[in-house]
Amino acid sequence: MQITDTRVRKINKEGKMKAVVSVTFDNEFVVHDIKVIEREDSLFIAMPSRKTAEGEFKDIAHPINSQAREMIQTAVIDAYKKALAELEREEKSKE
Repeated sequence: MQITDTRVRKINKEGKMKAVVSVTFDNEFVVHDIKVIEREDSLFIAMPSRKTAEGEFKDIAHPINSQAREMIQTAVIDAYKKALAELEREEKSKE
């Protein structure tokens, strides 16, 4: 399984949720609404989830092992950093 595309759909400069990203696998399967979340000292991803009747959030798609999670997290965070840098360049060029 290879990640063939990552698309940053939304960037937030405020708050802990920094971005919403879609990831395509093997040009055949896409997972939307992966969130980039900021911790005190790092970034991590939160997989798409839904709220249960009991008020808990359950992932609706997620990696099965740590190797797959690391591959997805690295690709998503790299795409976010690249998109953020591009956004900042655009904002500076408008000044």
